Amino acid sequence: MTSRKPYVRPVSKTGWWLKHPRYIRYMSREVTCIFIGAFALLMVCALERLSKGQAAFESFMSAITGPWSAMGLLVILAFAVHNSTSWFNVTPKALPVQMGEEFLAGKYIIGAHYAVWILTTLVVLALSGVF
Repeated sequence: MTSRKPYVRPVSKTGWWLKHPRYIRYMSREVTCIFIGAFALLMVCALERLSKGQAAFESFMSAITGPWSAMGLLVILAFAVHNSTSWFNVTPKALPVQMGEEFLAGKYIIGAHYAVWILTTLVVLALSGVF
């Protein structure tokens, strides 16, 4: 005898991602978008203040140079680094590079991403006058 009502496995609506380490990594990567979005809004506010003149921009800069702002920016930086490194580590699965019949080893794809990231960081630091 068959049932008209199929079995549906109960799934938690809030804690499903706590069941497997892969899901936890996924959700930790996805939550970083909140902090990166907040930083993007901060940069839009900085551009808006810059468009209003030097006095408005200087007041904005004095507002974000306090210790709480520095702590917030360090938290945002930590989330941005986590987002970048976690995406770099998944890149070989998302974008496999085929060379002939073989696929390029994941370590080379990940290494290329890190190399470009370091090179870009050094160029930005050099252009900003850090060294």
